[in-house]
Amino acid sequence: MTDNDQKIRYFRQHIPTFACVPGCHDCCGPTTTSSEEMARLPEKSEAEHDAALAEWRCPHLGTNGCQVYAERPLICRLFGTTPRLACPNGQRPAVMIGPKLERQIMRFFKETRQVLV
Repeated sequence: MTDNDQKIRYFRQHIPTFACVPGCHDCCGPTTTSSEEMARLPEKSEAEHDAALAEWRCPHLGTNGCQVYAERPLICRLFGTTPRLACPNGQRPAVMIGPKLERQIMRFFKETRQVLV
């Protein structure tokens, strides 16, 4: 297990979860993720990526929501858990992540190779 894999595991364990508004996919636009996280997601064809970008959505968003929810990238998990990435519908966990953890995650994003999902 690499150092980045350990960091991803740590962050995933410490980002709180919350219930989204049913049917909402406002935060499911195109995004980037680390190479390590991308390797966990099913491959999408170039045509699937192009179609998703044309609709300004994630290629893993299906008619019933996120098709990779259990393996969704850190950025997806982070939405709604910090004031910097607030849910547009006001949903949030009982306790938001602390500023220290948010800084650690943002540093991870800056220090790792990010690829378009």
